[in-house]
Amino acid sequence: MTATTPIDPASLVRPRRVITGMSAILLPMKADLSVDWDGFAAHVSRTSTAGITPAINMDTGYVQLIDDATRRETLRIARDAVGPNGKLVAGACVVDEPGAAFDETAYGRQIEMIVAAGATPVIFPSYGLTAGGDAAMLAGYRALARRMPSFIGFELGTAFVPCGRMLSIEGYAELLQIPNCLGAKHSSLSRRLEWERLALRDRMRPDFHVFTGNDLAIDMVRYGSDWLLGLSTAAPAAFAQRDQWWAAGDSRFDELDDALQALGDFAFRPPVPAYKHTMAQALHLQGLIATDEPHPKSPRRPTTDREIVRTILDRIDTALHAT
Repeated sequence: MTATTPIDPASLVRPRRVITGMSAILLPMKADLSVDWDGFAAHVSRTSTAGITPAINMDTGYVQLIDDATRRETLRIARDAVGPNGKLVAGACVVDEPGAAFDETAYGRQIEMIVAAGATPVIFPSYGLTAGGDAAMLAGYRALARRMPSFIGFELGTAFVPCGRMLSIEGYAELLQIPNCLGAKHSSLSRRLEWERLALRDRMRPDFHVFTGNDLAIDMVRYGSDWLLGLSTAAPAAFAQRDQWWAAGDSRFDELDDALQALGDFAFRPPVPAYKHTMAQALHLQGLIATDEPHPKSPRRPTTDREIVRTILDRIDTALHAT
């Protein structure tokens, strides 16, 4: 398969499929801009109770902006919140600079921290991991794979971080051949690129999870994608219900998906990284966190967004309780 091979999306649709969902957890802030640990613990617990796997220390959790001590604390609190047998995944993120070499040792420290908490690592891109093209990126993945029982890869677009990279479809085929890579989050914001990966997955390795990270097209689950999204942090129970309706062949899936997508379209408008403030606004409007403050180094949205977010949340609630 090449990048120019035509894909018929209709052929990929998988009705009544059981969807695997993972939700990136927002790290909420107090009014003094310190971490709201109680709000974080409650949010992790709500997500897990809804049947969604919490994803800790992702972009939504400001992983690029927090230190290792904070990352360890999020893992500790999250493990307590979901219990000893609860599922967790967590970002293994190395913050470096353009021109940096691949730092396997630094990634190893992140992986060790995550595995010690009983979580599955999600390997974030870094300049050192992605700068050398497909071959270097895949060599990095293979080296890291030897350090952990299993992991999730991560293709992240430059709309989110400047060190992001998409593999070629040929490179993706090689990723599928790493046995302990359970799946990969795909955040290109491109349906076409994701459809190509799904078609390749279906032929080469059907048990491999393509986790959509496309918050502008959350209905990619129709075509066989699972999901690991930042948008879902605003309404994990609604995402869980949507997925249950898909598995049941219930037409209420569509209107709830539309309502959730309306929030995604609004939250993930440029500048895309400011979506985290929108997520904080949404959780605060629902009375679930103490403030809607983002991390002090993260971009903000206008206060006037709150009323628009409130209107969309009302639409989600109406769709969620439709009969």
